[in-house]
Amino acid sequence: MPTGVHIRDARRQLFEAAERVLLRDGPSALTSRSVTTEADCAKGVLHRHFADFDEFLAELVRERITRVGDLAATLRAAAGTGSVQGNLAAALTDVLDPTALAMVSLVFFRDEVRARLRGHGVPVLAEAREMFAAYLAEERALGRIAADADVDNVALSLIGAGHLLFAGRRGGPPPAEEVDRLVATVIADVVQRRLL
Repeated sequence: MPTGVHIRDARRQLFEAAERVLLRDGPSALTSRSVTTEADCAKGVLHRHFADFDEFLAELVRERITRVGDLAATLRAAAGTGSVQGNLAAALTDVLDPTALAMVSLVFFRDEVRARLRGHGVPVLAEAREMFAAYLAEERALGRIAADADVDNVALSLIGAGHLLFAGRRGGPPPAEEVDRLVATVIADVVQRRLL
């Protein structure tokens, strides 16, 4: 890009370019050059907005974590409506979209990025687990699952089993009936005990 040409929302443009490279070519292909080439801008643009490339990648993951927070608010608002199984299946499909799964791979692939994302658990997956636990706590309070349900472990089972089901698939998520079956299996105990 010629010097002096203004880029509108350079951060957004760079993040979107990084997501495209990540989805298309995997975490090993993410370099400052591949991102700026994909964004059709000079390499210096990235370094003007971020201290270094690992900071850029950490911010990319943090942005995805913010999106998980938005999904969490939507899921909690759904408590008491629809079916618990349907709400969880839809949220699982939303939170484990191909970009989120690619972000998890990126975090595993780059030690420096993982170090900059201090916290507990695997970034993105840890926030998704918290999202499910908060929703299940709401449903427990409403009496739609067992009063003694261990929502933290049910949420952990959902995100762990969900990650295994969704990971490695090319061309989109698993069929909806597979997701429904997984969710039904994970929550069967807390739903059945509520009925006793």
